[in-house]
Amino acid sequence: MSKDAEALFEVDLPDAVELDLTGRPIAELAEPSAPDPEAEPHAYIIALCNQKGGVGKTTTTINLGAALAETGRKVLLVDFDPQGSLSVGLGANPRELDATVYDVLVRRGVDVDDVIKDTAVPGLELLPANIDLAAAEIQLVSEVAREVTLRRVLDKLRGRYHDIIIDCAPSLGLLTVNALTAADAVILPLETEYFAMRGMAMLMETIDKVKERLNPDLEILGILGTMFDKRTLHSREVLDSVVGAFSDLVFRTVITRTVKFPETTVAGEPITVYAPDSGGAKAYRNLAREVLARSPKA
Repeated sequence: MSKDAEALFEVDLPDAVELDLTGRPIAELAEPSAPDPEAEPHAYIIALCNQKGGVGKTTTTINLGAALAETGRKVLLVDFDPQGSLSVGLGANPRELDATVYDVLVRRGVDVDDVIKDTAVPGLELLPANIDLAAAEIQLVSEVAREVTLRRVLDKLRGRYHDIIIDCAPSLGLLTVNALTAADAVILPLETEYFAMRGMAMLMETIDKVKERLNPDLEILGILGTMFDKRTLHSREVLDSVVGAFSDLVFRTVITRTVKFPETTVAGEPITVYAPDSGGAKAYRNLAREVLARSPKA
């Protein structure tokens, strides 16, 4: 082939762009800086919500909270699920709790400071729950302004924390409505599985109703793909469909399946403590960076 002919085939190709699990170019997020110790915090309240159980709400609440606390932020985790999984995941025994979030909501004269507990993670505190919380949904029905009961509690705590994260029950009942009414933003963990997608429309409708009637400032901070299995085409297709439908609303961080997460529950520790160099710990640190980048109050 002549040199002139060879020149016809010489094309300057751009460097290959590395893609993340969502199929978008990898974005570098800056390392979060510690908050000013002299400045009084004003908590950004986030609800982790999905009416489907087993999608990673509790796991995300624990590990996102721990990752945020690692940056020097003061974080409160609120267990708002009668199953008490968040409390168990942080080492508390629900049967041995003298008082829980239920008592703060329903009983007069209970000081929330007497209920909040320290965790093994510096800067991370817990407002625990157990099965007693199931009764609150019935008892609050007859209360005036029953949808804002949790908001009244958490608004008093805003000046003590940088972040408050609520682990919602897997339902769209009064407890979840309370959480959405109290929150500034909601994160929607979504298992990368077909049936998990089907409930998204109902969840979005509930959020829209809360926004319209109770909390006009509520925003969706993002949709988080969880339990992603790199080995299956199905997970890949579901995640692609979610990104196609919701675009930039989907976090770039994707939480993959790993045996480490069940182990951390038994240990009663976040994965950032139990296995700090694992892929799961790195993913939740990346999620914390994304949350801070999206949060107007970070």
